[in-house]
Amino acid sequence: MSEAKTETAPGTPGSGWNWKSWIQQGLAVGTLVMLFAFFSFMNPAFYGWSNISGILLATAGIGIMALGTTFVIATGGIDLSIGTGSTFAAVVVGVFGVNVGLPMWLALIIGVGAGALMGFINGFNVAFLRIPPFIATLAMMMVAQGLALILSDVAPIYFRDTPWFSQIALGNLIPGLPNGVLIMFVLVAISAFVLARTKFGRITLAIGSNVEATRLSGIPTKRWLVMIYTFAGMFTAVAGIVMASRLVSAQPQMGVGLELQAIAAVIIGGTSLMGGRASIVGTLIGALIMSTLINGLRIMGVQSEWQFVASGIVIALAVWVDSLRNRSKST
Repeated sequence: MSEAKTETAPGTPGSGWNWKSWIQQGLAVGTLVMLFAFFSFMNPAFYGWSNISGILLATAGIGIMALGTTFVIATGGIDLSIGTGSTFAAVVVGVFGVNVGLPMWLALIIGVGAGALMGFINGFNVAFLRIPPFIATLAMMMVAQGLALILSDVAPIYFRDTPWFSQIALGNLIPGLPNGVLIMFVLVAISAFVLARTKFGRITLAIGSNVEATRLSGIPTKRWLVMIYTFAGMFTAVAGIVMASRLVSAQPQMGVGLELQAIAAVIIGGTSLMGGRASIVGTLIGALIMSTLINGLRIMGVQSEWQFVASGIVIALAVWVDSLRNRSKST
């Protein structure tokens, strides 16, 4: 099996010293610091703890989504269904926990299972039916959006009769730190361990590095791809639950468009679109950059249309930098 190009974030378990990785992480951290300084200068209210807490909480949904997507992109794939998929999972929780009346803990399990099922179908379509990941997950994006609208009857599902549901994201097991942020940090630690220290992580990177060589070495790459997409689908569902908890409702359009922010966070953080290289801590930094940018523009009173423009520019720059990195690697 060819050696996987494991360039995890500096400081994560199993990461070796790699100057390219360090430069990538340094640029991402530097960008985050500059954004924070700029928006704080433009409006002192930006660096108040209440606003910072809000940024962290907004990052939780995108960040958790991006963590699972990191594994998919590390294989050289893509998942466009994570935004509407998170909405679908939240709606499933609402349907079973509110409309059907099942115990909420059981509805949560069903919701995570729905996310895993979406990931399984994506992985099966990519690995066994050989549908390009872009097309397979684009189809799932549309299916998930349609099912979310159908199941919710195009109306929000409120969790008023389950007061503790809001505590999933808004509670404070650690004073001053919302539980949604704590969940994200726990999943960051788990993801970093899985990527750097387990067979699952090593095979993920090996598939992205050279899928044919990995297959010829005796690894059943198709089955592993299905497992990777399923794993990512569970993260998508957890992200949807955290966002629904924050809103105390499952909104049928809640996650639409968030897939681009999550994918941008992954690329900004140093994971290569070509596969074979991934950084979990980098993904977290990328998610913070996206949330900080959007929050700062809102604080400055920038219209939502221009927020989309700014986000699009950031995504284009992230992909351009990744292409330059891959070009320099091949020369």
